[in-house]
Amino acid sequence: MTVKPQLAKLGLFDAKVPRYTSYPTAPQFSNDVEASLYGDWISGIKPGSQVSLYIHVPFCRRLCWFCACRTQGTQTDNPVIAYVDVLKAELDLLAARLPEDVTLSRLHWGGGTPTLLNPDLMRDLAARILEVVPLGPNAEFSVEIDPNEIDEARLDALAEAGMNRASIGVQDFDAEIQKTIGRIQSYDTTREAVDMIRARGITSLNADILYGLPHQTKARMTESVQKLLSLSPDRVALYGYAHVPWMAKRQQLIPSDALPTPEERLDLFDTARRLFMWDNYAEIGIDHFATQDDGLTRALKTGQLKRNFQGYTDDQADVLIGVGASSISRFPQGYAQNAPATSAHTKAIREGRFSTSRGHLFKGQDILRARLIEALMCDFQINSSEILRDHNITKAELQGMYQKANAAFDGLLRITEDGLFIPIEARPLTRMIAGSFDAYDLSKAGHSSAI
Repeated sequence: MTVKPQLAKLGLFDAKVPRYTSYPTAPQFSNDVEASLYGDWISGIKPGSQVSLYIHVPFCRRLCWFCACRTQGTQTDNPVIAYVDVLKAELDLLAARLPEDVTLSRLHWGGGTPTLLNPDLMRDLAARILEVVPLGPNAEFSVEIDPNEIDEARLDALAEAGMNRASIGVQDFDAEIQKTIGRIQSYDTTREAVDMIRARGITSLNADILYGLPHQTKARMTESVQKLLSLSPDRVALYGYAHVPWMAKRQQLIPSDALPTPEERLDLFDTARRLFMWDNYAEIGIDHFATQDDGLTRALKTGQLKRNFQGYTDDQADVLIGVGASSISRFPQGYAQNAPATSAHTKAIREGRFSTSRGHLFKGQDILRARLIEALMCDFQINSSEILRDHNITKAELQGMYQKANAAFDGLLRITEDGLFIPIEARPLTRMIAGSFDAYDLSKAGHSSAI
């Protein structure tokens, strides 16, 4: 199981499977969850507990062609100012429902481009958030920062508000690739942004880089990764570019004939992976890397690594509240998603109600299967003792699930009394193996390539 023909035989280069940042995945959501139920879930949060909060800013100065996120372009601040007012009104609705003494474990601003907010808007929004839900002990406040859309004044505002982790998108440093994907961002611009971030005492830095982009080669991948390593990020997300022009119309501007083949994508991933490992980064799950003293590495070593909509996390809060258009919240009872369209979300909030438009109420074996899939995605193994302790399933039933998954992969997996294990050589198949524990119809949506 060490050569491409064997991986091809098992379908790696043809499969389309979820990334499993949630289970069930978002395409399975329905209108079973609406605003009143979402409000009840908020009210049911245990007083004095910690929660995570995600703030979505769906605006960009320019729309990058490679991006499949739900964003909209704007050259003026007017829609952004109006949107921040909506966020504050949504936070007011949240405050009216939240039990006493709830604090934040994690606060993350994503988008879009949160750093297109001017300094006063940043301060205003941060102040309102922290009035509603203060930062708890050892809380992490992270912001996605576009090096092309940041300056000293905005970084001052974020640092003053308590940001202690920054996240930058790199994608690729090659000039031809940047031009082809509509994302011009030089190494010098990125380095300058990183220097400004660290000058304010913000030492924790995340970075995203993509493989599978048009015109990418192993040599170009090597050069981009080495440039990224020179910035010494604490965490790196090495994501596979998902070419879904039927979903993200702007991707139609990217020439499909310049994209690497699935086999070449695997080579690009392996090239980057080896470079991170040689630089002493720990391998975190299927696509993240972290320094040896980072929280993700500690979580991996202690069996506390989790997976959510932002990827891998060491956050142990069991509630994630999403604020803003299209944001998804997770509760012990299920998922709730705000109206995707900014206009629909704004209308609901201005009418004094949450914009919850769909979601999923956990039922049947959802929680069991969610944990099985998360364990595979995080640890490449399932611990039988943990599953039998925490879930309503017999040993025989669990072993049956293992055997069924193993049969789907030609007996490649290892099954013992302790659990199920994915051998190192089979880890490129992890998302597919996780999919064998998914009880839902995976054909309901066009998922991304398995590699």
